[in-house]
Amino acid sequence: MKGVSIISPGEIRMTDLPEPKLTPGGAIVKIKSAMICGSDISAFRGKGLPPKYPIVIGHEVAGEVAEIGPEGSGLKKGDRVILNPYIYCGQCYPCSLGRTNCCQSLMVLGCRNTDGAMTEYFSHPAHLLIKAPEAIPWELVPLAEPLTISLHALRRTALKAGEHVVIVGAGPIGFYAALAAKARGAVPILLDRIGPRLALARREGIEHTLHTDECDAAEAIAGLTEGRMAEVVIEASGANSQIQRTLDYASYCGRIAFTGWPSGDTPIFSPTITRKELDIRGSRTGVAEEIAEALAMIASAEVNVRACVTEMVAFDQLPQAVRKIAEQPEKYLKIGALLS
Repeated sequence: MKGVSIISPGEIRMTDLPEPKLTPGGAIVKIKSAMICGSDISAFRGKGLPPKYPIVIGHEVAGEVAEIGPEGSGLKKGDRVILNPYIYCGQCYPCSLGRTNCCQSLMVLGCRNTDGAMTEYFSHPAHLLIKAPEAIPWELVPLAEPLTISLHALRRTALKAGEHVVIVGAGPIGFYAALAAKARGAVPILLDRIGPRLALARREGIEHTLHTDECDAAEAIAGLTEGRMAEVVIEASGANSQIQRTLDYASYCGRIAFTGWPSGDTPIFSPTITRKELDIRGSRTGVAEEIAEALAMIASAEVNVRACVTEMVAFDQLPQAVRKIAEQPEKYLKIGALLS
């Protein structure tokens, strides 16, 4: 079968792979759709936490159960599923709390030393397959994964209806966080330095957008909140300078979630944390129930995930698509592929 493999930084191509075999407690999934994630781009560039090459990429993936054993978590052949790409041990302290996204030995498909599922068929633990509603077109099912990351940030900050939430970064995670916050009755304020992304957000009903190169964001947020600042701030850009500024954007007693992955350490002015008594929380990926929630929001059209899809390509064109995003990231949000 074919799969999308990064051979070394800057080198990506379709490769021949052995067909997967059914394992105890597992299932074989015929992949129907896949989306390119920012982590795939980082692996292609050799940045962040680069994997051991070569590696098959892909963790925003959905498909149809092709084969499954008797211990298949209630699934059957032909079921439409999305892959939960976060493989956890179930035994460590975070797992005992139900926070499997923070498993001490967490493995993520297509990252570090774990091959991904941008392939024709994939073997995956059955308990990590989540049924997808029939109403969702195949090209949209994988987008429940990035929406899950957005929903997890909203959960980590306990966002309430009526609150202002500043979202830094209008990439897919920040964009979906803004749409989900609006759906929950909150007031999103979306920040970015790429104008077309902010224009897209406005077309999708996000009233308050701020171009960080064209205004003082803190002053603008003060104007929108009658001086109180935002009760919630979600940092989804990973930019060191914006991580620092979240303290300025937050209200007294505000809650901040760090979702973006910075390239290095970020010094933070701790007296502001004490003076405002801020709650600062990490926000990493998501858990199974949030994936189910994301699927429900897509099926009910509460969040228009399609708005982020810049382009759909043929499966064998995914390597070229990865190169395009890596070379001109400002032009693309999501590129995906449908498989036969």
